[in-house]
Amino acid sequence: MNERIVITGIGMVTPLGTGRDVFSQRLFRGDSGISPITAFDTSRFRTRLGAEVHGFLPRDFISVKNLRRMDRISSMAAASARMAIEDAGFGIDASNRDRVGIILGVSYGSTDVAAQFAGILFTEGPGSASPILVPNTVINAPAGHASIELGFRGINSTVNHREASAETAIAYAAAEIKNNRADVLLTGGADIISEFFLEILTHFTAVSPVDGGAEGARPFDILRNGPVIGECAGVLCIESMAHARARGATPYCEIAGWGLSSSPSPPTDWPSDPKGPILAMTRAMESAKITPGDIDYISASANGGRKLDFLEAEALSALFTGEKHMPFISSIKGAVGESFSSGGMRTAAMAISIKEKTLPPTLGLEAPVKPLPFILNVKKEAGINYGLVNGFSSGGTFASLVLKRMDEQG
Repeated sequence: MNERIVITGIGMVTPLGTGRDVFSQRLFRGDSGISPITAFDTSRFRTRLGAEVHGFLPRDFISVKNLRRMDRISSMAAASARMAIEDAGFGIDASNRDRVGIILGVSYGSTDVAAQFAGILFTEGPGSASPILVPNTVINAPAGHASIELGFRGINSTVNHREASAETAIAYAAAEIKNNRADVLLTGGADIISEFFLEILTHFTAVSPVDGGAEGARPFDILRNGPVIGECAGVLCIESMAHARARGATPYCEIAGWGLSSSPSPPTDWPSDPKGPILAMTRAMESAKITPGDIDYISASANGGRKLDFLEAEALSALFTGEKHMPFISSIKGAVGESFSSGGMRTAAMAISIKEKTLPPTLGLEAPVKPLPFILNVKKEAGINYGLVNGFSSGGTFASLVLKRMDEQG
């Protein structure tokens, strides 16, 4: 089918704030959401920094009846879903709820609840474990809670592809709309910080400072020494252009193409060959019927990791060097950390950038690993016809999305 897929709503709970407006204001201003972790004691860890969500009030978005059964990640996802559907100006009722659904990317899920449940189970025995915790230990709980809260009954699926979970979910959702399996889908991603999760990451030396140097997020910088853990929920409301027009909605932009690929890699490591990322980006552009020279801006997957950032820089150099028109590049993970399912938030940021003609900076980047047109510590005013969002995952999974500016006629 030739249906055009558009983004009509955005909802988010992020380290830069709750909701589209405060997020975009702080992002473009160059604010950082990274600070010492306050949710739990980090004194026993080498890592002390995180990009935490502060000031989020679930009761502003979720009914008390449903909220009492939700864990933290589910409340963030459900609130973001409500914001997205309301931003789209779409009402869910008995006449349409079977054609409304959710496809959410979740990388690690409710690690806080899983650790709590396992701790009680193994120290106090099964009789002491609360059964109300069990439903929230599964990775598809956030999508399920969102559907209960908003009352839709269509597609309900959760995608897990590590750091590329949300980007893959968005591609899956766009394909479902294109194939007429739904009229409206909520899609994006959610993950949280927990003490248990940070302990795992520090044990495997997966977060800054991996070399004992200064802790911090430095995407694409020669002094990068690992990502800073983050958390967020970012949800998009997407639908066909025809459906949006019929109800008088004004889209942010079009999801013009997507591409997926993989490369042989150890389960927790990165491939050395950039062919996998290049293939994902190439497939996304081919899907959108454009060439590398048409891309104006790239929202990179780089997070300050030594291998990921170099791999992506190599792929970008190979694909875009020599083009008459080189796209600007930045990674917002210098401001919001690595939440592992950040693709919903980052795709929302791209949609906002296209609409507002403003590109966010890459905080922490001072000495680029390669001579590419990076946006450093200050935003850039520039129009975007086509933007590329990359989601690259350890283990060798890659996803890229192409977003397109809407002209006056749509």
